Amino acid sequence: MEPSTIKEKVAQIESQRGVLMQLLEQPDLGTLRIDVNQALEELDELIEEFKRTFPEERMGS
Repeated sequence: MEPSTIKEKVAQIESQRGVLMQLLEQPDLGTLRIDVNQALEELDELIEEFKRTFPEERMGS
């Protein structure tokens, strides 16, 4: 897979992070809060790994 393709896919995934943040704001989330937190952590790790792997391909640059 080309780095530009990976960059596009990571950007798409990163753009969905806000949806997870909105879910955390829901007072009736219950035990799903654990899963949402885990998803956010894994998403953040994915983005950081991408930035380490392709430092010249930083998001928003």
